Amino acid sequence: MAVKVYKPTSAGRRGMMGYGFDEITRGRPERGLTSPLKRTAGRSRGRISVRHRGGGHKRRYRHIDFKRDKPGVPGRVAAIEYDPNRTARIALVVYADGEKRYILAPVGLGVGDTVMSGPQADVRPGNALPIRAIPLGTMIHNIEMYPGRGAQLVRSAGTAAQLMAKEGAYAQVRLPSGEVRLIRVEAVATIGQVGNLDHGNIKIGKAGRKRWLGWRPTVRGSAMNPRDHPHGGGEGKAPIGLVGPKTPWGKPALGKRTRRNKATDKFIVRRRSVKRR
Repeated sequence: MAVKVYKPTSAGRRGMMGYGFDEITRGRPERGLTSPLKRTAGRSRGRISVRHRGGGHKRRYRHIDFKRDKPGVPGRVAAIEYDPNRTARIALVVYADGEKRYILAPVGLGVGDTVMSGPQADVRPGNALPIRAIPLGTMIHNIEMYPGRGAQLVRSAGTAAQLMAKEGAYAQVRLPSGEVRLIRVEAVATIGQVGNLDHGNIKIGKAGRKRWLGWRPTVRGSAMNPRDHPHGGGEGKAPIGLVGPKTPWGKPALGKRTRRNKATDKFIVRRRSVKRR
């Protein structure tokens, strides 16, 4: 995929980068695989639970086949499409029995290619197999955490995990974050790396483009009054103060570990890589 660089015809255009959409082969989605997408504007039960969300371009939700539960049935890739709800591209697959489904489009998958799921499928990009049937060292994505529930891991553009080892009922998978996690060998994963590799190189360029994506403005806590934020107040450009960075509600922020699920700690072999500040 090529990245499009805009000419600096305005301050907003200077430095802006966009998608080339060279890999897109179809403009409108398959109507039967979409549904209306309700806007919550970051609210749950009327209260804001996710700040800075609201507005954005109207869009429909594309139903993605995260379970890949058609073993042994070959499917032909009919189109590669844009999905406004995710960073990855999606592929429209027409199966031999006539059913149509969307899947995440990995690198190397094109129109006319054949994909299949099940333990007998070949180890090729786009095919989904149980982890038990995948060779060690293979790059995988769209991974189930629990067999039969559907893929929950490694679904963003350009990401891939690596199958490191298998022992008994579990396999060790190294995730893009650097975390090594135990996953049952019956869980299904898709071969290859998620497409749209240049997504990380895109520069938004202007505030209005961020609004199209549904993101509203963010105000720094240090620019507020003390009653509105723990970082507020003081003469001039005051430091954060207190013990450390805080949320608007006084809770620790910026690096504070929030994981509390001790029941699944046993599945983490190695914690994710810590980014140095």
